[in-house]
Amino acid sequence: MTLRRSRSAAPKFKHKAVDEFELINRYFVRANEARGVITGIGDDGAVLQPDAGRELITVIDTLVEGTHFPGQIAADDLGYRVVAVNLSDIAAMGGRPRWMTLALTMPSSDTAWIEQFADGLYAAADEHDVALVGGDTTRGESTVVTVQITGDVAEGGAIHRSGAKVGDTIFVTGTVGDAAAGLELLSAGKPDDYLSSRFVRPIARVSFGQALVGTAHAAIDISDGLLADLQKLLTTSGVGAEIDIGQIPISEPLRSSFDIDAQRRFALSGGDDYELCFTAADDALPDSGAVRVTAIGRITAGASIVCRDHGAIVEYADSGYRHFQ
Repeated sequence: MTLRRSRSAAPKFKHKAVDEFELINRYFVRANEARGVITGIGDDGAVLQPDAGRELITVIDTLVEGTHFPGQIAADDLGYRVVAVNLSDIAAMGGRPRWMTLALTMPSSDTAWIEQFADGLYAAADEHDVALVGGDTTRGESTVVTVQITGDVAEGGAIHRSGAKVGDTIFVTGTVGDAAAGLELLSAGKPDDYLSSRFVRPIARVSFGQALVGTAHAAIDISDGLLADLQKLLTTSGVGAEIDIGQIPISEPLRSSFDIDAQRRFALSGGDDYELCFTAADDALPDSGAVRVTAIGRITAGASIVCRDHGAIVEYADSGYRHFQ
């Protein structure tokens, strides 16, 4: 990691400034005994050793203040969230997360904030034995966080978006719509303990994603909205779908906090739940354990999504979140 000083602005530190090496050593270097890490933080690059018979999966996500999270989010929640959203991508492909790098841009080297951020980052990483092996720190006008995670999967075992088959059942894990509702409440200064926590600390379905290897024909995580992400899967697979919006799993806190129209808006196009949407044969599902799995529709030979409610076709045009739109 390298802290690059801006030439155009004077430093505005809330606390005593720490130099780049002290910052890294104090908050991000931790005892690292993860398998496959030959060289981690402290050199020009990480040297990693994958296991024999495994293929690598690499994912990356950037969270920008004001675009992906409100400025009032707690530092530890932000640290947790940026790891979890990447873990979810690994989960959607059936992978095992292993190593990560971090690029962190901050307005100042606020040591209290950095310590809390690092605690949240490692809380999410430790849940899945992910090692931080390098990265970069810079100073900028707003907070921008990028995490890249590399995972692995058995050779030929990765689940892709392109494998959905006509006749497959479409399933989702957990409940959907909670995170979008939680963000709306958080942004309005009225956070709900359950709904807002679903936004700031999403659950990555890593173990269940691994259990889907060899069973799921296609999968995607729900980041931009159920309809938008399902459409990505359908387009890549060259198929269509019919879904029953009455079967979409809605949590009790969402039901009790919003009317039916808002519930469906959040569930269909809200995004940020990081649940898995996947297709598989009805009789081939693995044991889901404590993970709720709900059938919401079926893959068809068409080219689009048909929404039904008690059998009647319902028009629904919201395509979810898109950058640059």
